[in-house]
Amino acid sequence: MTFADLILMRQELMLTILALLVLILDIGILHKRKNIIPIAIIVFGTITLAGFLPASTGTLFGGMYRTNPMLVSMKSILNLGMFIVLLQSVRWLRTDDQTKRSSEFLILIFSTLIGMDFMISSGDFLMFYIGLELATIPATALAAFNKSNNNSAEAGIKFIFSSALSSGILLFGISIIYGTTGSLYFSEIAALFGNSSLQMLGFVFFVSGMGFKITLVPFHLWTADVYEGSPVNITAYLSVISKGAAVFIFVILLYKVFGVIEKTWENVLYILATVTMTVANLFAIRQQNLKRFLAFSSIAQAGFIMLGIMGADQAGMTSVVYFMLVYVFTNLAAFGVVSAIYLESGKETIASYNGLYRTNPRLSLAMMLALFSLAGIPPVAGFFGKFFLFASAASKGYYVLVLIAVLNATISLYYYLRVVKAMFIDKNDSPIPYFKSDTPTRIGLIICVSGVFLLGFMGFVYEYFFKWTVEF
Repeated sequence: MTFADLILMRQELMLTILALLVLILDIGILHKRKNIIPIAIIVFGTITLAGFLPASTGTLFGGMYRTNPMLVSMKSILNLGMFIVLLQSVRWLRTDDQTKRSSEFLILIFSTLIGMDFMISSGDFLMFYIGLELATIPATALAAFNKSNNNSAEAGIKFIFSSALSSGILLFGISIIYGTTGSLYFSEIAALFGNSSLQMLGFVFFVSGMGFKITLVPFHLWTADVYEGSPVNITAYLSVISKGAAVFIFVILLYKVFGVIEKTWENVLYILATVTMTVANLFAIRQQNLKRFLAFSSIAQAGFIMLGIMGADQAGMTSVVYFMLVYVFTNLAAFGVVSAIYLESGKETIASYNGLYRTNPRLSLAMMLALFSLAGIPPVAGFFGKFFLFASAASKGYYVLVLIAVLNATISLYYYLRVVKAMFIDKNDSPIPYFKSDTPTRIGLIICVSGVFLLGFMGFVYEYFFKWTVEF
């Protein structure tokens, strides 16, 4: 293997080196664990910036690993989201309960990102499954990271059992596909895949397994309980980074491997999108806990993403990538506010946010902007993200589905504005007192708010995005 070959895997190698660096520092400066956090964030920030450098196209390990500028862009989006999550986690990691375990958190979360990168760059189902498990198993430990909280332990147990079930279903589908085609390589399967009953059964199992990862209805039942029990920052990671990686690889495999049965999986996604948007919105209306509220909001957003995938062309793929970038900034802004308030007051219900604007106007404005973007209210980025997803589905003639999506987006206005009403209109004799967030959290929120505004502006010139060369 030459140096040029290693450069193709630059992100995975740099993340591996960073994880080893954290381990070495943890062993070498046991009495100064707090120093590991800023070092890790600075190094990871450098890795994130390096991801935006020009990338080459190539393959390794006989085609098991492949890379191109589009795949690198997907990884860079995940890195950017992870960087914000790390910034928002600094204060939590410096609490008395977690200060001795910060290195464990960093190693686990970097390990999941390495797995996601390998999954996105996979050229066959073996590399895909290895990356998937490398991303999932450390995530279950992260869900149960708060040892002093029984809800966190319960979340970890529920997550690992749900992940094991979904991985088993997915692996069974892959085994059927391998048995009928005789190959694990995506390019070879695409040439040999047809409409036989056994192959379609394998495809159904594959979609079902991925449905768990993306939290599509009816594979979503684990989501709210795991999100509520996990630490807030881990919930943000599961909602944004983990889901984003699953969406990216799902799109790649549908287009690259199962393109021959495009009409079939478009019909499947039609049903999943309709049910996911509707059920998630109806359940979100009932929620009082903000983490459960954002969990069902996240499920509903997954339903909207399916519309972009159904575009099944360059414009559809671009709309999905654009929406996921918007989703990173928007959702992490909301979770950043929830995390800051929870660490300060221990409160995470909608009612506890009554009158928040009187005492913490900046956090209230950041939360309002995030909710407006999630709801798709112009001119923020979320509006353009949803608009381009709807336009992608409409270009394929799915006008009824677009109408259903618009109706669901209208329903979502109610529960998003309910939180805004609590912060700005509802009165509270004893609102959450004023407090000043730590510097890393403020930097993370500034990045998110700036991203929402900047991507909203870019929405006006979205036609330039259609000039991207989308290669899988």
